[in-house]
Amino acid sequence: MTKDEVLNRVLKSATVSTLPSIASKLISITSNEETSSSDIANLILKDASLSTKILKIANSAFYSFPYKISTVHQAISSIGINSIRSLVLSFSFLSMKNNNKKDLFDYEKFWEQSLSTAVAAKLIMARIGTKNPEEIFIAGLLQDIGELILARSFPEQYHQVLSCVSNGEQDIIKLEQEIIGADHTFIGYEITTNWNFPNGLKIPILYHHCPETYKGNDKKLKTAINVIYLSLLIKNIMYSNKPREYHQKFLNDSKKMLGFSDDVTSKILDNVSSEINQTASFFELNIKNQKSIEEILHEANVALSIINLSYEQMNKELIATKIQLQKISADLAEKNKRLEKLAHIDGLTQVYNHRYFQSYLEKEISRSARRKETLCLILADVDHFKYFNDSYGHQVGDFILKELCTLMSKALRDYDLLARYGGEEFAIILVATTQQKALVVAEKLRETIAMHSFIHNDKAYTVTVSFGIAEIKAAVDTFSKNELISFADKALFESKKNGRNRVTIYTPKKSWFG
Repeated sequence: MTKDEVLNRVLKSATVSTLPSIASKLISITSNEETSSSDIANLILKDASLSTKILKIANSAFYSFPYKISTVHQAISSIGINSIRSLVLSFSFLSMKNNNKKDLFDYEKFWEQSLSTAVAAKLIMARIGTKNPEEIFIAGLLQDIGELILARSFPEQYHQVLSCVSNGEQDIIKLEQEIIGADHTFIGYEITTNWNFPNGLKIPILYHHCPETYKGNDKKLKTAINVIYLSLLIKNIMYSNKPREYHQKFLNDSKKMLGFSDDVTSKILDNVSSEINQTASFFELNIKNQKSIEEILHEANVALSIINLSYEQMNKELIATKIQLQKISADLAEKNKRLEKLAHIDGLTQVYNHRYFQSYLEKEISRSARRKETLCLILADVDHFKYFNDSYGHQVGDFILKELCTLMSKALRDYDLLARYGGEEFAIILVATTQQKALVVAEKLRETIAMHSFIHNDKAYTVTVSFGIAEIKAAVDTFSKNELISFADKALFESKKNGRNRVTIYTPKKSWFG
């Protein structure tokens, strides 16, 4: 069969080519600019099961909102229309199961691997800096939807494809073209086009196996294609019989395509297993015994070393023992890291504590002196915080502090340090930063906090913060760490004295401005 003949047969199959009803209607109304969030909420509310799932995931760690989402309307307002669309599509497709006992296609395995790719894509996109990575999640989830469609349309032929792939005979794309007449990237693209999917979802489906063949000029689409391609490599690390090969390819290609450092790729691979397990529970997928990338590579390395031994030296007990020892060693190292982190973290706000701040500031002053750089210290204090505790209770006060730290952390650079100095007072260390740049940072923080609605138990609170800035040119200035802290504290006092909700810079001449 030609690929056009394959496509025509697929399109004529109602069980394959018809998009789930709620998903079809959602894509249709979200393409209309006049559609309101209320229209979308009313559509979702028609499906009680879907509404329940949306509320469950909105209140989960998938989004980690500091307040409870009680209604679908509130969920859309908090998550956004694009994210809601992605969630509905995810739930709709994950509901596609094996309804034919003779069907040889393993749906559970397919969706488990697809979810793994979606999670990997979201982690990669988050490292690029995209604020709303949910669309790449659904693109990752559906990147191999063509496989499912071909398996349902040509069950016997596709079983033959999968048998050859598992035996390591050929690439799946070539096998699909030879045995069926069309590959799953072509079918997936054409079907999602028929479903009126946006380019951001369907173009990566077409090119994710060979991203270099995309010749378009859309940088956003090019990035999405590269991300889906890299997430496919992570899936292959986890599920193929060549994890070491795909691991090296991921390291090389992520650096070449996205400029990722070894540290960034390590963080992605370290987190992917736990994120998959957590996300699977959100989407009610039962994934058992999901191994970490590190454990998979350990097993591959041990297996390779055993293969290189003589046949007489091979024994399963040795392999299992070696793997177990490596796993125990890795677990101990991870637990030690966690314990060390806990010693440095404030229990309430989850930012660094006072002791770590003092140690870090000492080190940064020394480092700044060696590099002849300028360092700035900002002290921030919540205005009228005692009023919150006295008027609304300590639970509200605690919520204010935690939400405040979340806001400030998002506005700071990765290498800046935010610490709880004590009570409602916080310290921020800005490395390689002049006082004028620090003033810009502090003003941004002040405005962000003042404009933010702190919502707790459906009640909104307004909070303001006063700031004091002190600068040290460590290679020139002779004053100490404690004096630097004292200068910032004096500047903070001036902000409080002059009306609060303001920023003040300390100068040795005691002239204040902000």
